[in-house]
Amino acid sequence: MVTQTIYSMNVENTQVQMRKGILEFCILSIIARGEVYASDMLEELTSVRIMVVEGTLYPLLTRLRKAGLVEYKWVESTSGPPRKYYTLTEDGREFLGVLTGTWKELVVSTEQIINANRNDDPA
Repeated sequence: MVTQTIYSMNVENTQVQMRKGILEFCILSIIARGEVYASDMLEELTSVRIMVVEGTLYPLLTRLRKAGLVEYKWVESTSGPPRKYYTLTEDGREFLGVLTGTWKELVVSTEQIINANRNDDPA
């Protein structure tokens, strides 16, 4: 028999992995709306319960930049040091388009599976 603690740990781990799995897609989607500062990305992701910390975001942004999907520019700030504002490259837009198609397919497929399970429940 599975204890409540083990069940909770497994659920939490699975939830974290699910969120991590869509993090890159969410970040690219945020950047696609226009120039964005990293702390604004963090704030938006946190507000929709996709928890991410700077130690996760910055390496991911660096990887996306090295892959040619995003670029940044430095903008002077009146209240501190210059800030990096990120935008998508043309390759980034194409990449996001492919991911968006994949996401839509996954949502439909997942809903079909979930709904099939509900239809099997005797009421």
